[in-house]
Amino acid sequence: MAFEMLTDKLTAVIQKIRGQKTVTEQDLKETLREVRLALLEADVNFKVVKEFTAAIKERVQGQQVDPNLTAGQYIVKIVHEELIKLLGGEQSKLNFSANPPTVIMLVGLQGAGKTTSVGKLANYLRKNGKKPLMVAGDVYRPAAITQLEVIGRQLDMPVFSMGSEVSPVEIARESLKKANALLCDTVIIDTAGRLHVDEKLMDELKNIKAAVQPNEILLVVDAMTGQDAVTVADAFNQALGITGLVVTKLDGDARGGAVLSVKAVTNCPVKFVGMGEKLDALDPFYPDRMASRILGMGDVLSLIEKAQKAIDVDSAKKLAESMKKNEFTLDMFLEQMKQVKRLGSLESIISLIPGMSKYSKQFEGIDLDGKEVRRLEAIITSMTPKERANPRIINGSRRKRIAAGCGQRVQDVNRLLKQFEESRKLMKTMTGMNKYARKSRFKLPFLQ
Repeated sequence: MAFEMLTDKLTAVIQKIRGQKTVTEQDLKETLREVRLALLEADVNFKVVKEFTAAIKERVQGQQVDPNLTAGQYIVKIVHEELIKLLGGEQSKLNFSANPPTVIMLVGLQGAGKTTSVGKLANYLRKNGKKPLMVAGDVYRPAAITQLEVIGRQLDMPVFSMGSEVSPVEIARESLKKANALLCDTVIIDTAGRLHVDEKLMDELKNIKAAVQPNEILLVVDAMTGQDAVTVADAFNQALGITGLVVTKLDGDARGGAVLSVKAVTNCPVKFVGMGEKLDALDPFYPDRMASRILGMGDVLSLIEKAQKAIDVDSAKKLAESMKKNEFTLDMFLEQMKQVKRLGSLESIISLIPGMSKYSKQFEGIDLDGKEVRRLEAIITSMTPKERANPRIINGSRRKRIAAGCGQRVQDVNRLLKQFEESRKLMKTMTGMNKYARKSRFKLPFLQ
């Protein structure tokens, strides 16, 4: 997960000072030094890091400490607020036209994930009440048109294509007519990329912009490219006047510095982040939520929104009742895994829960796809009803019998039982999140 290293380092720094009633000038100097190093190691732009730490120092030295907070808590509060400001302040939403169709151009270099992002964005917009038309405007990359048509079939959404022999400018212009004919209110244009920024590419993009007058020009950048992403964003912004960014592969092991740097360097907000390869793995970018996650504070609202979309209410309520009675069994664990499967990896879910990041390593790499759930089900169904109800009775000989019965290794049975225990702890913590949900307009079904 991007920011993992940064989160670990900043969390360690914050833990040192959080409870301190007084923070000396030397404490502040050492804290800012650790913050500076953590940001630089995360590949954040040097100038941005310098301005960020200077802003924190100025605020700490120039204001009275809130009497309700310790000095350490006050510094943490300032770091959090400055991080939100660095990430863009408020969520930057798409600018929709008052007279449809709204036209969105996706631009960027080859390999950044433009074509897939077109599909993800179309899927996101449809879920939010729009009727998008995807446009295959990349006539140079082999199979780009075919790729978008495949995405269109997967999503059961229209794709406009005129083949690879027609000018991208003409394709873009004709797509507006097609959108009107199909009553589509949004047009998303996939454009050609290059291995690097060049004049020919920019001229073509400028001509497309002149032909269709887009409401949004979104630059797709790969989080894995680090500071190069900021350089690319600056070049595209100067040539085209981009309105925002889509940062892809933020679920990978990127250091995440581009996301922290790009708003400060280009003044262009990040509007969406790609958090996986699936066509529903595109999330709006919320600076305040990302800042909380980076500082190890979790992101309850995002978790609630995900669960609200994915979890079956009746099953969740039954699970909640069982949890209240302390009756969490392996059968319930399996049902829970089937529900959680729709939310993504357990590691990513746990990272959203305040105070639960220490458990994330326990579930690293578990994505709970269909194969994984079937494996869990095979192990659990090889147990007796008594064992499923009370896993503590499963000793060494029982584990060997269960493994032989489902064709798995004893180590797999051990791992399942360990995951069950961690899940039980997690469920108790999530039940305690009720106070967060009640303060929010969102509510998790199993927290009622």
